[in-house]
Amino acid sequence: MELGSVIQFLENRTILVTGATGFLAKILVEKILRVQPNVKKLYLLLRAADAKAALQRLHDEVIAKDLFRVIKEKWGANLSSFISEKIIPVPGDITCENLGVDDTNLVEEMWREVDVVVNLAATTNFDERYDVALGINTMGAKHVMDFAKKCVKIKLLMHVSTAFVSGEREGLILENSYCMSETLNGASGLDIDIEKNVVEERLNELREEAASEKTIARAMKDLGIQRSRLYGWPNTFVFTKAMAEMLLGHWRENLPLVIIRPTIITSTYKEPFLGWVEGFKTVDSFIIGYCKGRFTCMIGDPESVIDVVSSFIFFLIK
Repeated sequence: MELGSVIQFLENRTILVTGATGFLAKILVEKILRVQPNVKKLYLLLRAADAKAALQRLHDEVIAKDLFRVIKEKWGANLSSFISEKIIPVPGDITCENLGVDDTNLVEEMWREVDVVVNLAATTNFDERYDVALGINTMGAKHVMDFAKKCVKIKLLMHVSTAFVSGEREGLILENSYCMSETLNGASGLDIDIEKNVVEERLNELREEAASEKTIARAMKDLGIQRSRLYGWPNTFVFTKAMAEMLLGHWRENLPLVIIRPTIITSTYKEPFLGWVEGFKTVDSFIIGYCKGRFTCMIGDPESVIDVVSSFIFFLIK
């Protein structure tokens, strides 16, 4: 597909977006609604107890954000009807089969209608608990793919990974796909099923010891770092994202799959306006400190290049 045809491609499409309350998902949803209001439907998957709670989260954590200012100005009093026509909030959880959607009718409706699936759900903490990161980043991606395979009209599964699945190597690093059991340091023995067993066995040991929740959390974080470094990755986040790519590549079959590996993502560049950002991520705290005059110097190579992406969705959809 040529980049110039993306807007046309989105016309009359039904799109499922996971991680709907996340930073990138909000930018994607806003962009689609603004540049292609003729999109047919957006199913937004978010964690919630039921449909009512999902709708509340949609309004409080997505539509209410200043990011949607331009859309609000465009639609005015018709905003609510436009949003209700285009967006269906879906309570669910990608760590579960069928994305944790309990409503059978809704699941079957999505299988009939969805053309495109965009997986943006992830935990991005570098030292996340290993059980949590494995469940969301790795097995969650597999569950999203399994769901996409059941969509009879599926045209594309887009999975957002990270450039840092390549680890801390130097030199030219090609964006080749990962094979199952491939490691960065050449170590053998990486098996995702074994990693799941390692987590379960360690959790059982801790429970038998009547360990506190704080102790369990700490042990799971340590385990993630330990297993990551065993195979050459620097932290749990990038390790679990790399294993997700392995699963997707291995089990995709004929499913059209695109994996995107952005680097450090900062604020919006031009659209819908300059400088929108949410929370403090990676390099954000340094930028803010510099702008406020808190940081007057930084140790480093003045010739070095910092690789950041400003509003990466802007480059996805022109």
